[in-house]
Amino acid sequence: MSHASSGPSAISGVGLRKDYGDRSVLRGVNIAVPSGQIAVLFGANGAGKTTLLRTLAGLSRPDAGDVHIAGLRMRRSGGRARDLVGFVGHQTLLYNDLTCRENLVFYAKLYGVARPERRIESILARLNLADRADRRVRTLSHGMQKRLSVARAILHEPAVLLLDEPESGLDTDSVASLGELLQDWSSSGKTALLTTHSSEIGQAWADRVLTLNRGRLVEQTHAHRDGVGANDASNADPASG
Repeated sequence: MSHASSGPSAISGVGLRKDYGDRSVLRGVNIAVPSGQIAVLFGANGAGKTTLLRTLAGLSRPDAGDVHIAGLRMRRSGGRARDLVGFVGHQTLLYNDLTCRENLVFYAKLYGVARPERRIESILARLNLADRADRRVRTLSHGMQKRLSVARAILHEPAVLLLDEPESGLDTDSVASLGELLQDWSSSGKTALLTTHSSEIGQAWADRVLTLNRGRLVEQTHAHRDGVGANDASNADPASG
């Protein structure tokens, strides 16, 4: 079944299945996140969270099902749909021998960012990297590389952000700054879906809380950022019980 939403879905996946050999990682997942919302995805290690994010980002093709990003069908639109996504995974997708600024210049050219110099300086400042702008990535701490990875993902102002445990490696201040960035992101009408193991982050940041269990979406909760939300749909896949 599909989940009701309060507006058009910026992220939509229907009947998503992904197998690796004889192991089913996603087993008929239906997911919808409306524009302007932050959704947090919980689940134990091996539940399929990373696979789901990579599938929604167009980095992994599902064996069955459809993905739509801002109304564009991933199978048909391909590059156009992927251009609407900013992705932060466990790998930074940064070039270690380039500086922070050089990495962002490269990606700005890749995405055709208008007036890239101004955009890059603004993002470096926002992610507290201005004083590290001309340092090579290999010299940065893991936390700084993670912040630069977020900068890379938001550089082209995509409609959708997909972030896999983005708080990993960040200090307390950086996590707070990331939370503020995401609140501003959703306030501007853009959408974010992130995985985390932190219930505190889920309650503080999310409009919507999702749970994956053994490759199935089993719970969807509307959250209130100042507290715990009310259940929207439980046991979303009857076959999972």
